[in-house]
Amino acid sequence: MFISTLALGALLAAPCALAATPDEWRSRTIYQVVTDRFATNNDTSATCDSAARKYCGGTWQGIIKHLDYIQGMGFDAVWISPIVANVDGQTAYGEAYHGYWPRDINTLNSHYGTADDLKALSSALHSRKMFLMVDVVVNQCPCRFPKNGTAGQPAEYDFSTLAPFNQQSNFHPECLIKDYNNQTDVEQCWLGDEALPLADLNTEDPAVVKTMNDWIGNLVKTYSIDGVRVDTVKHIRKDFWPDFVKSAGVYTIGEVLSNETTYTKDYTNVMDGVLDYPTWFPLVAAFQTVHGNFSALASTVTASQQSYKNGTFLAGSFVENHDQPRFQSLTTDQALVKNIMAWPFVQDGIPILYYGQEQGYTGTTDPMNREAYALVFGYATDKPLVNHVKSLVAMRKAAATANTAFLTTPVKFLPQTDASTMMVSKPPMLALFTNAGNASASGLKWTVPAGTFKANEAIVDVLTCTASTADGSGGASVAVAGGMPQVRDPPGDGHGKGRRAVPSVATGTGKTNSNSSSSAGVRFVPGMFAAAGAAVFAGLVHVLF
Repeated sequence: MFISTLALGALLAAPCALAATPDEWRSRTIYQVVTDRFATNNDTSATCDSAARKYCGGTWQGIIKHLDYIQGMGFDAVWISPIVANVDGQTAYGEAYHGYWPRDINTLNSHYGTADDLKALSSALHSRKMFLMVDVVVNQCPCRFPKNGTAGQPAEYDFSTLAPFNQQSNFHPECLIKDYNNQTDVEQCWLGDEALPLADLNTEDPAVVKTMNDWIGNLVKTYSIDGVRVDTVKHIRKDFWPDFVKSAGVYTIGEVLSNETTYTKDYTNVMDGVLDYPTWFPLVAAFQTVHGNFSALASTVTASQQSYKNGTFLAGSFVENHDQPRFQSLTTDQALVKNIMAWPFVQDGIPILYYGQEQGYTGTTDPMNREAYALVFGYATDKPLVNHVKSLVAMRKAAATANTAFLTTPVKFLPQTDASTMMVSKPPMLALFTNAGNASASGLKWTVPAGTFKANEAIVDVLTCTASTADGSGGASVAVAGGMPQVRDPPGDGHGKGRRAVPSVATGTGKTNSNSSSSAGVRFVPGMFAAAGAAVFAGLVHVLF
């Protein structure tokens, strides 16, 4: 069967009713920004030295000015840094430009703008049918000013500068976490260190619990927030979270920093989703050097699919974020870079791209991975990785439109004979990865199973418009060229012209070929999808990485 141009065009043009349920986040692609570092009001700043850990002037109005850039890549959700007032001035680890050292949860961080500015950002996103995700910190507050204390004795801290939790009794007794294998220590003791201890909120206190639940509900309503990302979830008892999530009333995704699926899975019972750290660890290991371990990645993904409450469909998939080194600080091999960047857009969960990855940022660990955007590369739209991201976002959206089961169908790993190749099936996509790198050996191939295409069907690499033909069984042998991605689909017009999975399908911008049609500003490329019949995939798009 084939999906008609008219029918699919209507699907793509359908109005997007803004809502914030987990199901409606499934189809989203998220662009994460560090508010202070993404954009200033006028795109100018004095020098911004990441190592200095100081405010650099980024604002919510700055983000508004560059929504065209974000949406132009196809993203339909933006995750911003925590928005509340943070500790002022210099600390042992610089200023709180990042937003993770809250001082007053009932006051906004004036460095980023005013309440009207934040409301304007929310409104601007919603006018574009985009979602706003806000980062929140529940677990800790910074303690900067000890009143007294002697060697070997706990200091007494001045909590009066904090709000609304300005009493020592609002926090657990001081003890820095020493043993991360001891869950009681993880939940009851303090993050930070002696130079900047982070007081651990007493979330066993009913008054504290009520305050936090009321606060998150009011925050979401006041600023029309569509989703919440929660920091350091594992440092608070699990039975605190269900009421907090219910009070938020929107999709809530938690950070659980762990490489163990068996540990992380329990938090999927109390949150809508988690950042998929258990997959991130073997993912980076698989691609940061040539011939990394694909088996470990496949095993972890499969285990997560089987143990997470909702599979991995509501998990957040990422390559970079503000807590981890930029991938290009580990390798600048562009074949490896493009392969790993493709993963979040092929796997089951919600793709997340950290600002600057598409511009090739190379910052190492915190604070060097929090670069000032305009001062490094600006907002160039014609760079290779920007175009790569556009294609990946468009491809995922097109696949979800073509196959209504795409967002609820788990990926499957199909065996390959070479350990440096990996094949993933997620109908209608067939994704092929390699970690052979730019200097991949000649003769390296992927073997596409029989029945994937029609017998002897013409197929086109939509990245290069290079045509080839499936064999008589509908399979194919696909050569790896420099370790770089390939995206293939049938040409479909009978004239030998390929149908590119162009970014305009996702963004409603740009040009398509003369046979394309558009509706309500969203462009559709006819013939881009074709059914494979009674084949391994009931699929419409064939994607090879």
